[in-house]
Amino acid sequence: MWLKYGVNEYGILICIEDIPRGKTLLKCPYCHGELTAKKGKIKEHHFSHNEETCRPIANREFPTLPLYDNFNIQLSGKDLEQLKLLWQEYGAKNYPISSYLVTPELIKAGVLRKNVYLTPPEYEFSSLGKIPVGALDLSQFNDVQEPLLLKKLVKLELAFQHANHKNAPDLAYRRADFKLYCAQLKRILSCTLYFLEIQTSKGILYKIGVTTRPVTMRVAEVERDLLVHYQTVAIKVLGSWVHRGNVEKYFKHRYQEFNYPIGSLTEYYKFNTDDAEIVLNDLQQMQPKILSQVEIDILEDDTSLIQVAV
Repeated sequence: MWLKYGVNEYGILICIEDIPRGKTLLKCPYCHGELTAKKGKIKEHHFSHNEETCRPIANREFPTLPLYDNFNIQLSGKDLEQLKLLWQEYGAKNYPISSYLVTPELIKAGVLRKNVYLTPPEYEFSSLGKIPVGALDLSQFNDVQEPLLLKKLVKLELAFQHANHKNAPDLAYRRADFKLYCAQLKRILSCTLYFLEIQTSKGILYKIGVTTRPVTMRVAEVERDLLVHYQTVAIKVLGSWVHRGNVEKYFKHRYQEFNYPIGSLTEYYKFNTDDAEIVLNDLQQMQPKILSQVEIDILEDDTSLIQVAV
């Protein structure tokens, strides 16, 4: 968990991806300390404090979107390895899992569920449990993630309202939590997901990405980037999905074995013909995103109406 947003002089939250690296005029949403944009090639892009890091950031207590950039379902390293092993030996083969192989921690996390139609009852992977191993298709991933996104929004809204009613000492933190989460939610809702097929002088590549601009503008940039590495580049847009910025990182997680970095460019993939059809079908099975009133308010920065809408 890294701090990805800073506050400008007008109180607006600005994403790390929208500014250049180095010292900024932005402030921390919690302590209002000055921030530096860290945008290297190893760690995720993030803001760091110029002075001492404040407690919410140091302790990673600020809110992030559920199942957006971390897919471990908050499992310990030991439990995650056990889950992956169970998938390899049983889940991937659609075999039932005997109860003696199942730990209480995996049950509590909701990643395994009992199949009562078997005698004796045994266990199988839940939709949630398929996410860490990248086995849940994109449409079902949306079905799991979207309720969690709104549930957390409601929780943060209620925490802020309670602190406001009580004039609690942590009121400023609760306000910052709510605004920071709304900014993250607005960003993924503002994005269009796109999938490209790219014919180069050395073969076919594929690219996944998101943009807040017309996809055609992004395609032109992709072509310029690739012409540095290839003599010829011809790009075909295989699909685009409005308001689906939430899917990009799970796609990368699900298809990481096909990832094909080109220098510093990391969102490219190599699929054979059959795999490319499977991937495109996975994307096309997603239902068009219908915005709820709460999500519309988020996009319009009308967070004062969220409580009423919820």
